[in-house]
Amino acid sequence: MKALVERIGMSGIAGIALLAAALFFSSFVVQPLEQRGALLQERAARTAPGAGKEAQLRGAEKVGAVYQFLQKEEEVTDWLAKLHGIGAASGVQLKSATYRTHKTEARIVRYEITLPAAGSYAQIRDFLKRALEEIPLLSIDSFSIKRAEGHLTADLRLTLHMVKS
Repeated sequence: MKALVERIGMSGIAGIALLAAALFFSSFVVQPLEQRGALLQERAARTAPGAGKEAQLRGAEKVGAVYQFLQKEEEVTDWLAKLHGIGAASGVQLKSATYRTHKTEARIVRYEITLPAAGSYAQIRDFLKRALEEIPLLSIDSFSIKRAEGHLTADLRLTLHMVKS
């Protein structure tokens, strides 16, 4: 053994040890991982064609359901009148509002409503709750509430989502 060490040197021994470690690593770590990866790819290839089409159909059905939900007979002015009526019934003082349409190429049109309101906390909360219940196409984007002289003022930003007709 001593003669072998003298003949190849310490660097040769280190090289042999590294070669043995690489063979061990390849046999007991890399090959099992490669086999597992091939098995998973085979399984995915068997299930992907049918599952992919079913997933696409389910996705298309879901998108169709969203469009069907957003397709209502009422016009934007009807929903705005209803929003005003909910405000009056809740006791919230609605001040002048601004409306803006977001133009897109998509089938869904968004009407952004910026609405300053005044009232008590309970009145504003009731207004928002009833508005979301009675106008299913409405979403709250943001709101801020400030206390001023014994009452609250709220800046509401709502969006009405509708399908182009």
